[in-house]
Amino acid sequence: MNKVYPDAKSALDGLVFDGMTLMAGGFGLCGIPENSIAALHELGVKDLTVISNNCGVDGFGLGILLDAKQIKKMVSSYVGENKEFERQYLEGELELEFNPQGTLAERIRAGGAGIPGFFTKTGVGTLIAEGKEHREFDGETYIMETGLKADVSIVKAWKADPQGNLIFRKTARNFNPMMATAGKVTIAEVEEIVELGSLDPDEIHTPGIFVQRLVQGSFEKRIEQRTIRQREDA
Repeated sequence: MNKVYPDAKSALDGLVFDGMTLMAGGFGLCGIPENSIAALHELGVKDLTVISNNCGVDGFGLGILLDAKQIKKMVSSYVGENKEFERQYLEGELELEFNPQGTLAERIRAGGAGIPGFFTKTGVGTLIAEGKEHREFDGETYIMETGLKADVSIVKAWKADPQGNLIFRKTARNFNPMMATAGKVTIAEVEEIVELGSLDPDEIHTPGIFVQRLVQGSFEKRIEQRTIRQREDA
């Protein structure tokens, strides 16, 4: 089975449809599947439910889909870098299912592991807990959270072999590996595809069994907030 596709648009062929649920990896602008996001924009698929830690920034990352009104609902943890997100949400144009960051990560991991729900103390006594089942364990109150799954997961890795075994680099490991397990189909875009057998098995973060389609892409790698110190006068 050939998993390698020439570009992100061809990798998405036959998978996307209006109203689908999409997982998109990355943390801020680090480790985001830029090529797949651009292809989704070009394909014009709409009414998306997107599960992602955040929604990019204005005009980049998932912000491209947001600007084009292709996203109906976000399941997220951090949304503070996108003014258009704020505008759409406050004006009732965008649905938001807000999660504590650790809860979001565990919901995705649970979905990929086939766990339909779990109990956590995070969020007890806050708006997050409203409408959720409460249960006591050892005298402490917990709320139930459900696992998350997606029709398609798009992730970004550093290296892959032709079978889809993936190595992520540094911060890109925050959400990408767990999302790769939670999609019915996972598309991984990578910086480099190496020969089969050249990856050290002990260094593989995501086994190829979780990856159905693979794309070697080019990446802009923007800095979300660039902060530098002033040079001292000579």
